[in-house]
Amino acid sequence: MARKVFVSGCFDMLHSGHVAFFRDAARYGDVYVALGSDRTIYTLKERPTVNDEQERLFMVKSVRWVKDAFISRGSGLLDFEAELGEMQPEYFVVNADGDAPEKRKLCQTLGIEYVVLERKPFEGLAERSTTALRGHDYLPYRIDLAGGWLDQP
Repeated sequence: MARKVFVSGCFDMLHSGHVAFFRDAARYGDVYVALGSDRTIYTLKERPTVNDEQERLFMVKSVRWVKDAFISRGSGLLDFEAELGEMQPEYFVVNADGDAPEKRKLCQTLGIEYVVLERKPFEGLAERSTTALRGHDYLPYRIDLAGGWLDQP
């Protein structure tokens, strides 16, 4: 039986960095992803998500290195605490950005091995982060002006 690997996060604007993280986490066993709810993410990051929780759930579940995913029932930084306790995985995997003393302490209390992975892009691809992606204007706004289209950044 494969070992259970628990990861948590927002995973908004799913990109190659997220997929590389799931692939690296899958080296420890079957990956189960706890997604922060729209409400939790708004509270923690003080902004709405680009993709709502159901769309994020669909996308994460579609990644081949993810065994299953779900929306966390709780709130705050440890919004996944109930599910983590119920699942009792062998590993809780985070990347360096997601490392937090509160997560370490919770894992220690539950007897779960806490693993911090280095952020690295998939081979041959540029490093990606949602924060960096949010800073780019990829799609123009299109305005219909007197029967003609005018693209605005």
